This record gives sequence, C-alpha cells and structure tokens, in this order.
Amino acid sequence: MPRPPFVLSMPEVRNTATVFASPHSGRSYPWSFIRSSQLDEQSIRSSEDAFVEQLFAAAPEFGAPLLSTDIPRAFVDLNRAADELDPALISGARQSGHNPRISSGLGVIPRVVANGREIRSGKMSMLEARQRLEQYYFPYHDKLADLLDQSHALFGFALLFDCHSMPHEALAVTSYAFDKKPEIVLGDRFGAACLPDLVEAVDEIFTGAGLRVSRNLPFAGAHVTQKYGRPSRGQHAIQIEIDRSIYMDEASLRPNDDFAAICHMLHDVVAELTELGRGSLQLAAE
Repeated sequence: MPRPPFVLSMPEVRNTATVFASPHSGRSYPWSFIRSSQLDEQSIRSSEDAFVEQLFAAAPEFGAPLLSTDIPRAFVDLNRAADELDPALISGARQSGHNPRISSGLGVIPRVVANGREIRSGKMSMLEARQRLEQYYFPYHDKLADLLDQSHALFGFALLFDCHSMPHEALAVTSYAFDKKPEIVLGDRFGAACLPDLVEAVDEIFTGAGLRVSRNLPFAGAHVTQKYGRPSRGQHAIQIEIDRSIYMDEASLRPNDDFAAICHMLHDVVAELTELGRGSLQLAAE
C-alpha cells in the first residue's frame, strides 16, 4: 500500500479528547520541486516550523494523537483554505475579493518563502496545483477531522492544539505591546475558536512552565483554528506559536544548545494539556 501523506502517532490507549497537530514541520522536499525552484535548498527551508513535531512528540505517551506531515509548507500549506489559490502562481486561478495571504504569496500553494523570496520562476498549471491538493492537502484534513470526530464520540468534546513556530523577528512588529517579547503566542481567533476558560487554563500551563505568553498578538490563528474551532458544538481549537529562537538556530536550521531542555519542559506541558481533554474543565463538554 502507498504511504499515507501524513504522519500519525497514536497512543496505546486514547484517554483524552485532546489532539495535537503540526502542519508546518515537514521537511521532505520532492526532487521535482527542488529542481523547479530558483532557491537553494537552505533558503527554501526557511518557511518550515522546524522540529515542532519533536517538541510535541510526547503527546501519544499521555494518551493523545499527534498528526504531522513530511510534506513542507513551501510545497502545500495545510493551514490555508483549499480555495486560496494564487493567480500570480497558478494558471487559471481566479481571486474573488482581497485576500492578504494570497496577495503576499502565501496561499495554499505558496509562491514565496520567508522574506518574500519567490520559490519559482513562472507559473504552474491548475492541474499540478490540484494534484498537490488531492495527494497531500485533503488527506491530511480528512484525517484531522476524523480524529476530532473520534474525540467527540469517545469524550463528548474535542480539543485541538495546532502547533507552530514563529521567527523571532516576527515579534518585532508588535514589540510595542510587550515589556518583554512573548515566547508563546496562543491564538483562539479572539474567542471564536475556543472557550475562554480553556484558553486561560492553557495560558496558565505555559506560564507555569516559565514561558512568557501572549494571546492573539501577533498571531490569532489561521485556517485550522477557523475551520475546526466550534465552541458551540463542543469543539475547541487553539493555535500555539513558539519562538524558534528559544530552541533552534534560525540561520542554520539546527537545534541549539537549549533544545533538549525545551523538549523536557514541553514534555511536562504536554502532559498538562492532555489533562484538559479529560474533562477537568466540565464546561468544555457542555
């Protein structure tokens, strides 16, 4: 059988409504994609949420699934809507209305990587774009929806943590809002994707681990939290952004000297986050 286009790590016993997902940490670049790019292999990797799946690798140990992917964000962005097709990249694509993500080259099939560097010269066909979506995008989202449905069936509610990392420089644009830059940004789309009590509990878990936390600034959550966060239906989604500089060297894309310590810290954080999916907050199931 062909290998599925996602990586799913399941617990021996699923005993929490919590689901962890890492849609941007993939780093298996198809050779044909590398060959068609005008960027070198290091530059093309700059959009990766590198090592995030390792930071949350303890999820199955504590009874929660961890869904990730080998496919990199520069190839298909799983945190975009399937119809966010960029006319500047894809022949035949039509944009209705202004979409700042598409305009900046960050649609579901990105035109650029970090700092606006164009991935390729010229356009791709609509057929090629649709093949990427059919092969990689839709299977990932079908599996994620299935995992959340399972949480509902088993526990009466679902709690999704959509896990990402952010460039340290991304915090500069909102530095005016903080005495010290946050190391964790929790995004719940300003309350639309998750009940306030759950977000507060998650904030306290990260703060208790010694990390500085911000909510919705500068990242409030994107397609995944918008699509799957439905508090009125007992389905909650929180985007977690981690400052890359605390665990990796952003220039070389290698773990730094603090990587093991951060993994150890997050091991305990993950244990507490999974506890939230065991009904410790009864409001979540109502």
